[in-house]
Amino acid sequence: MDIDVRPATVFDDVATLVGPKKPTSNVCFCLSYRIGSAENNALKGPARADRVRELCKEDPAPGVIAYLDGEPIGWAAVHPRRDTGFARNRLIPHLDDEDVWSLWCFRVRPGHRRQGVMHALIEGAVAFAQENGAPAVEGYPLDNAGARVNQTMMYPGTRSLFEAAGFVKAADTGSVLDGFPRVLMRRELG
Repeated sequence: MDIDVRPATVFDDVATLVGPKKPTSNVCFCLSYRIGSAENNALKGPARADRVRELCKEDPAPGVIAYLDGEPIGWAAVHPRRDTGFARNRLIPHLDDEDVWSLWCFRVRPGHRRQGVMHALIEGAVAFAQENGAPAVEGYPLDNAGARVNQTMMYPGTRSLFEAAGFVKAADTGSVLDGFPRVLMRRELG
C-alpha cells in the first residue's frame, strides 16, 4: 500500500476525517487540545468548521493527512506544544524548555484500519515536525500493555505504536483515558 502523508492544508479533507457528519454538530473536530478551552467551548456548529478552515491556512498546518490513491484515509494532529493545550496541561509533565512538538490525535477511516496507516501517520507527522524545525516530538499515548482499547478512545495511540516509531518513554503522566494510564513518549530529532 502506497500511503502519502502531507500537511493538512485542505479543509475538506480534514473535515472528511475529523468533522461531523451533520454540520451543526458540536463534535471535537480535533480542536480540544489545539485551542484554548474557553474558545473550544464557545465554538458551536459551523463556527467550529470555520476555525478549522482558518487553521488549515496557517503555517504550519494543524496536522498531517494520509492519502491512498488521492483519498484522505487518516489524520494526525501535530503542532508545536507551546500553541496547544499541552502547554498548560497539569497532567502532562514538561521535561525541559525545548520547543518540542506534540503529536496527540490519530483518526483512520473505517475500511483502512490495521493496514499500517497509523505507522505512516506517525512517521509523516515526525517528518513534518522536523521539516519545521522541531528538536523533538512528544506523544501522550495509552499504556495499555496490549489490552483491548475501545476504538473511540484510541485517538492518542498506544505506547507500542510510538515505540515502533522510535519513541521512548520519557515520563509517566497524571492522565488516564478509558482506564489506561497515558505516558509521555519522546523522539529526539537530529
